[in-house]
Amino acid sequence: MPRKPFYAEGIQFECQGSGKCCTSRGSYGFVYLTDADQKRFAKYFGITKAQFLKQYCGEKGGHVHLIDPPENKGDCMFLKKNQCSAYEARPEHCRTWPFWPENMNPKTWNNEIKTFCPGVGKGKVHSFEEIKAVLDSQKEMEF
Repeated sequence: MPRKPFYAEGIQFECQGSGKCCTSRGSYGFVYLTDADQKRFAKYFGITKAQFLKQYCGEKGGHVHLIDPPENKGDCMFLKKNQCSAYEARPEHCRTWPFWPENMNPKTWNNEIKTFCPGVGKGKVHSFEEIKAVLDSQKEMEF
């Protein structure tokens, strides 16, 4: 019989706006963008998708991602004073934090996510079904 995931009873989480999820924690990871993310950002900035891609994006392995200006040292370019300056347009990748596949094992959750994200343990309880739906949707994203 398979073991239940550690989040089988749900996880209490509510974003506290700390901006910690937008900062590098020692290893840089790209913020990949779906086509819908690119369109949402372009609309938010009032520019064409082509202009958005040229100004804010790079490509790695055939996948579009936000660029990482050297002066940001791995932090998101839209992080200003510990807040997302483009919050309304933020990518799906950001909208689903902390429920990312790489975070959803007990060791990573307890040793990393739980200790650095002030939203863990606050707000509403996200059910197993909600979390699983987010994880499944990420597998289907066009990265």
